[in-house]
Amino acid sequence: MQTLPVDRQKKLAPLAGPRNSSRRALAAAFASFNQTAGALETSYARLQTEVSRLRHELEEKNRSLAQSLEENQRMRTYLARIVEGLPCGVLVFDGEMDLRMLNPAASRLLNADNADSSSPKASFPAMLGPLLDELPQADYGHEQEWVVEGERTLGVTHARLQTEKPGGDSILILRDLTEAKQLEREREVSRRSQALAEVATLLAHEVRNPLGSLELFAGLLADALAEQPELQAWINHVQAGLRSLAATVNNVLQFHSQPSAHLLPVDLLRLVGETVDFLRPLARQKEMHLEWRPPMEALSILADPSRLQQAFFNLALNAFRAMKPGGTLRISVQRNGECRQSAVAVAFADQGSGIRAENLEKIFEPGFTTQSSSPGLGLAVTRKVIEQHGGTIQVESQEGQGTTFTLTLPLAEQ
Repeated sequence: MQTLPVDRQKKLAPLAGPRNSSRRALAAAFASFNQTAGALETSYARLQTEVSRLRHELEEKNRSLAQSLEENQRMRTYLARIVEGLPCGVLVFDGEMDLRMLNPAASRLLNADNADSSSPKASFPAMLGPLLDELPQADYGHEQEWVVEGERTLGVTHARLQTEKPGGDSILILRDLTEAKQLEREREVSRRSQALAEVATLLAHEVRNPLGSLELFAGLLADALAEQPELQAWINHVQAGLRSLAATVNNVLQFHSQPSAHLLPVDLLRLVGETVDFLRPLARQKEMHLEWRPPMEALSILADPSRLQQAFFNLALNAFRAMKPGGTLRISVQRNGECRQSAVAVAFADQGSGIRAENLEKIFEPGFTTQSSSPGLGLAVTRKVIEQHGGTIQVESQEGQGTTFTLTLPLAEQ
């Protein structure tokens, strides 16, 4: 508020009397008004400064709050991505055991891949209800196992999430234990197989020594009783049984504890001839025939004679098991037509019942057999022996008409 000019104040001051007194009172009022107006101006300026300061502080608070909300949102998004990306399943239930959250891994583990993630309750897997009923409510932290649809094994850990509501939320952590269980079963099977192999090998070693003596004595008896035909049939049965047992023992030893083969130059025709002589008691005992017509030319291969002879014996024994009395096993040797100068083919052709088409791919698997009297190791050992000699084995069979096994072996270099 503006004050009166000084020259005007001086002109009003000297007035005397009542009129002069009124003027003095008016001047005093103007002075008081001026003082109050000045004070108001100062207070208003201070108020404007304070308002400006408060507005600035409010803006800073708003910016800080916006940053905090943005950071919280980023954190929530980050945590949500972590939960979604976890390889284990996460399920969250409220106090009433209603599903609140189901991450993608849990959906996959529970076969709920098509579930609507925006509505967890609607995507609640139907099979989860009975499993939750079996879950002990007081057991938190101890992993249990669930079997989902008989195919997948899940490890389930139950934990309590403390919240403001009484009871709190429940969290289920799911782990896929299917592969671990499968590996555990395979390790157990392998352990048992190894233990069985060790026992079988030990027994085979213990049996082989007296078995060799029995074969020797049976041969001596056969020579001594050569002029007594009525006793020769019994000797044939004894020799056939001993040689069949020897084949089984050798198969067990070669399959479970077979070192590297030591290959030497061997006359193949002589080796096959010795095998045929060794097989004749078996053929006579089973009332079957052996047909062996060696070629005129000499054929030499690099071989371990005992192992290769065992492979020949396994094929012949299988042929005898497949044929009926009166059947013929034909053994032939000839140069391989596809690689005439470098390989030789040894064929065992029987007149047995043949092999079913669905079993052709299984016959070389250890333990596979269609004969109750066979341990199922003969063909597996035979393939391993032929592969050690750098050769191959092929089979051709027609059900009801017989089977032919062909061994292709490389010839020794001249």
